[in-house]
Amino acid sequence: MDMQPIGYVHNHVAQKKHVAWGEDVSVIMLEEEYTGGLKGLEDFSHVTVLFYLDKAKYEKEKHLQRRPRNREDMPMVGIFAQRTKDRPNTIGMTAVEIVSVEERCITVKGLDALDGTPILDLKPYYPVYDRRDATVPEWVERLMEHYF
Repeated sequence: MDMQPIGYVHNHVAQKKHVAWGEDVSVIMLEEEYTGGLKGLEDFSHVTVLFYLDKAKYEKEKHLQRRPRNREDMPMVGIFAQRTKDRPNTIGMTAVEIVSVEERCITVKGLDALDGTPILDLKPYYPVYDRRDATVPEWVERLMEHYF
């Protein structure tokens, strides 16, 4: 596989955190070769951002099964039942609110990525594809309190 970043995140978040991403505003600056690629995105309210978790490191013994955020009140679950950053393939994905779109940059709200994070792709949020009537275990509700 050969993937190259299409741009980078610029925000004030220098260190990882577990809550309060909802008010964070980030600017995604695209590489010059993608100038014009955002045209039409300004008509959407949300975008799905795929990014490379460049500061994450998967360790099988530590991450294959664990309690989410290492919280004692969480059940022991496998890596694929979590949205943790330390994954076999360090790919992050978050649907975020679009604040503004310019020729080479998009400003978004609620992106849970650190300053300097490489962006792999942007996809417009289509409710018909992306929103599902889904269920989650009760512990997910507790885990996500104050996340956004």
